[in-house]
Amino acid sequence: MARVLAGTGAEKTAQLPDALYAPMHDRVYEALREGLIGGDFVPGRPVTLRGLADMLDVSPMPVRAAVARLVAEGALALTPTRRISVPVMTADRFEELVRVRILLEGEAAVRALPAVDAARLAEIRAHDSALERCLAEGDAQGYMRANHAFHFAIYRAAPSTVLLPLVENLWLQFGPFMRLVYEGLDMTGLVDQHGRAIGAIERRDAAELRAAIEADIADGMSIIGGMALP
Repeated sequence: MARVLAGTGAEKTAQLPDALYAPMHDRVYEALREGLIGGDFVPGRPVTLRGLADMLDVSPMPVRAAVARLVAEGALALTPTRRISVPVMTADRFEELVRVRILLEGEAAVRALPAVDAARLAEIRAHDSALERCLAEGDAQGYMRANHAFHFAIYRAAPSTVLLPLVENLWLQFGPFMRLVYEGLDMTGLVDQHGRAIGAIERRDAAELRAAIEADIADGMSIIGGMALP
């Protein structure tokens, strides 16, 4: 069930997951979470609980529960008047998020490497191809979703109840800010760290995979931070 996600100012949609037996507040949480990662929320443009409920075609109660989880995770802020917004990105917060991403995602990739089989590698390659198409077409939102899918196809190869949720939380906090700057960003001059990571996976080279993931984060974030932060 797709509905326009409030706060975008554009024709974008949020998809309620179709898991038949999942509690509604979990399905709403996943829809909002995907919207944050994909950049559907615009920082500084508030929405209301009622507005989200109407646009997701659900009652306010599951939206309230889902938003409370996202506020606790630092992905959203809730004002005393019940308006919802994305926290402002400051230079200090950006630097800290980048540093933690580099530390955790390099480790997540190395930990997952032994579990990446041929089918998983084909999936990783497919996400990278989709990313390249979006880049060529200037599709910022598609690029963000494909980039997320590429990274998490690697990280999720190995089950994790601690490391993976921490990494996911970092992406939640980055998504809206990244969307603001990606649309005007020229990413074509970057070194292809994704190709480097794929090569490392093929060779089962853990050190090289860690280096590729860390460089991918550092390269992209240095350009974004230099453009969008004072």
